[in-house]
Amino acid sequence: MRTRLWKLFAVVFCVMLVAAACGDPDEETTPAGGGGESPGGGAATEGAEFTTLEEGVLTVGSDIPYPPFEYREGGQLTGLDIDLIKEIATRLDLEVTDDNIVDTSFDTIFSQLAGGRFDVVVAASTITPEREKEVNFSDPYYNSQQSLTINAKEGSDVATLEDLAEGDVVAVQGGTTGKAYAEENVPEGVEIRSFPEGPDVFTALEAGQVDAAVHDEPTALAEVADRPDLELVDTIDTGEAFGIAVDPSNEPLLEAINQALADMIEDGTYEEIYNKYPDLPPGGNVAANG
Repeated sequence: MRTRLWKLFAVVFCVMLVAAACGDPDEETTPAGGGGESPGGGAATEGAEFTTLEEGVLTVGSDIPYPPFEYREGGQLTGLDIDLIKEIATRLDLEVTDDNIVDTSFDTIFSQLAGGRFDVVVAASTITPEREKEVNFSDPYYNSQQSLTINAKEGSDVATLEDLAEGDVVAVQGGTTGKAYAEENVPEGVEIRSFPEGPDVFTALEAGQVDAAVHDEPTALAEVADRPDLELVDTIDTGEAFGIAVDPSNEPLLEAINQALADMIEDGTYEEIYNKYPDLPPGGNVAANG
């Protein structure tokens, strides 16, 4: 009798241990790198599992200044790109401060990303097949165009690229799609001169060192607003779109960023951020034009 009772007690005890180990099936767990509610008020990406170079931090590469996308105001970084990436990071339970945003040359920014220096690059970066061979891109967050700017004070009569003549010089920023477009479309005999940063392009035009500039329309508009001698004379629709470049070895992070961006467009947060920057030209808003 005692033997049977002892065996019965042992069986019951084992069942209790198994039940305790399994826990409450109604309890939820938060996966690494996401889940739960965003500190910023929005829902974080459900089920996102990814790693970053520094745990809990999103390391961002950018090319500053490039208004209205990334620039300093009162010593603080601001712009459409900066606000978007900070909001995305918040939704992924990651930290982004000005210290985590690394200012680097646009000419080498994608090779540095592919080499593991950053988690992402946000730098008004056009999605192109050539760049997609090196890095991954998020879904588009901005529809962009190129532009042609001249120095009106110099009495230039250039209104389109076709008006440029042999011996004229066009300024572009190195590594950009503006440079690629100019190389393919300026008339024969026109020199293309590259500069390392966007503002350098317009400084050279303002100083009369070049005859025209080909550059992203939003930044050209911002530069022209601060330089009375310059005039944007032509908008060139090239069908370009900007995306967030992501380390090609981090597919889970790309998926999480795409989900966060889609949520921001759906809940109106993207629109709120976009409307903070009135210098952005009509047509760039992917929510309004999607």
